[in-house]
Amino acid sequence: MPHQHILKVSNLLPVGSNISTWWNFGSMLMACLVIQTMTGFFLAIHYTANIDLAFSSIIHITRDVPHGWIIQNTHAIGASLFFMSIYTHIARGLHYGSYLNKEVWLSGTSLLILLMATAFFGYVLPWGQMSFWAATVITNLLTAIPYLGTTLTTWLWGGFSINDPTLTRFFALHFILPFIIISMSSIHILLLHNEGSNNPLGTNSDIDKIPFHPYHSYKDAFMFSILIFTLFFILSFNPNIMNDPENFSKANPMVTPQHIKPEWYFLFAYGILRSIPNKLGGTLALIMSITVLLSSPFTHTSLTRSMKFRPLTQLMFWTFIVTFITITWAATKPVEPPFTSIGQLTSMMYFLFFISQPLLGLLENKISKYSC
Repeated sequence: MPHQHILKVSNLLPVGSNISTWWNFGSMLMACLVIQTMTGFFLAIHYTANIDLAFSSIIHITRDVPHGWIIQNTHAIGASLFFMSIYTHIARGLHYGSYLNKEVWLSGTSLLILLMATAFFGYVLPWGQMSFWAATVITNLLTAIPYLGTTLTTWLWGGFSINDPTLTRFFALHFILPFIIISMSSIHILLLHNEGSNNPLGTNSDIDKIPFHPYHSYKDAFMFSILIFTLFFILSFNPNIMNDPENFSKANPMVTPQHIKPEWYFLFAYGILRSIPNKLGGTLALIMSITVLLSSPFTHTSLTRSMKFRPLTQLMFWTFIVTFITITWAATKPVEPPFTSIGQLTSMMYFLFFISQPLLGLLENKISKYSC
């Protein structure tokens, strides 16, 4: 009787028998969210949201709080693993046409925007040199908005410069947004279960489906063990590998770092921002670099869902991946030739991928029609 009950429960969530490891990153994102929420709570207990004490409170957590260095570094490394997982998750969605499940894709893109906002607010909290200047650069982008820009910037700062009220509200937002992400993730999963997961072939057949447990839950457990191993490996051997050396100095508004740059997971957007000389144009390009993902479900013209059987589109996809990596690399370099030219070229290629999708889809439809 108990065995029959387990079978009934597992059959409530049938999934395609052919889904690969790329489908496990959704579960890894849930694991990252749990790790970040738990470590974040324990850090918040000891953190002080005050410009005179914030930097000292991070040092206190690292040096004085029992096992505080583990919690603090786990939270910092966990953020990078979170973004590695979400970018892989999005790339899989683009490659296999998962975006055609519109509600799931749009809710997922909203989750990405919320995660990026949370990570940005969190990066400001240690009140190091790079934290302060990254916040200064990004919040100043609001001044590019005609008429309302200066008013909005003053309102966000809570004054006429980045100061104590700014740090307090960034801490409040960084604490509350993860709970909104948890709620949104629940909606994202509920929407997914309405139609079920896509598969590498891009078919929606209900014939070849198997229970989620034990077939796919074991794969999830295996991927989770790899995630934890990676986390502890970095934590044990090089916990500061993702940190900027500038951020080990307390924020000083009177000294500007030579090269202001955000964390690696924002570098592609930052590279696009600085590739346009105009401030308003750069700000719009920055916003578009994320929101362009929302267009994918509405610009799909191919008769085939997955890129697996579309060689031209697949070539464009891998070019897009290389472009993404190149923008990230170029954004770490100074604003001087040849890096400015590389940044501008790769920024154009980034948007070209999304523009070319409907055209390539129509072309491939014609080729398949004549080949038949």
